[in-house]
Amino acid sequence: MLRAMKKHVYESRLHALQLALVETQLAAAQSGERVVILLEGRDGAGKDGTIKRMVEHLSTRSTRIVALPKPSDRERSQWYFQRYVAHLPAAGEIVILNRSWYNRAGVETVMGFSTATEQESFLRDAPDFERMLIESGIRLVKLWLDISRKEQKARLDARRTDPLKQLKVSDLDAVAQERWDDYSAARDRMLSRTHTALSPWHCIRADHKKPARIAALAHVVARIAPDAIAHEQDLPDPKILFPFEESAITDGRLAR
Repeated sequence: MLRAMKKHVYESRLHALQLALVETQLAAAQSGERVVILLEGRDGAGKDGTIKRMVEHLSTRSTRIVALPKPSDRERSQWYFQRYVAHLPAAGEIVILNRSWYNRAGVETVMGFSTATEQESFLRDAPDFERMLIESGIRLVKLWLDISRKEQKARLDARRTDPLKQLKVSDLDAVAQERWDDYSAARDRMLSRTHTALSPWHCIRADHKKPARIAALAHVVARIAPDAIAHEQDLPDPKILFPFEESAITDGRLAR
């Protein structure tokens, strides 16, 4: 069973990883590195909290958090990936997508916001789109934050009763538990179809927020930092963060 992380251990690791991210961004400013970090996961999985710790000490000029609203009528008529292209990084920038083009494989699939043909086209095209980004020089990191049904319920209930979390409440919260199995099926299909050697998914078991955040930051440092910086940090705990593989769907690593 995974356990929570002690406060002093968490704070020490968080400080070291945030410092590594600052040093990485300084290096990116010199080298012109372009980075896209993509976070997906179930409602309540901890994406906002993870991103908050990731960017806490980074430059606001060179770091952008992108969380797009539902598309306008004009955007619906465009090539699906078009509105995301507009937010891709320039030299020295880090862009963090709090949800991304994978909306089409998740909430749009479960809620019927797009057609089956559009969803199939997306699953076919996403690996090619990501290949083009990577071949253009963009560093792409894809993270899936996974939580249990019980933990999701507890977090969604807390949103409704905490006045400071009112802005996190959405109409879709009400169906997250009701459509749990549908979201599981959509997740499994998405990960299976869009995990590639060039653009892999890494999954985080996020029932405990602190170790999940540490694993996410450690993975980002390992993927985007210069070797001299990355080698100073411990790798993520493999019990918490692991590369997606088909067996994870059935062996208990991904919540059912």
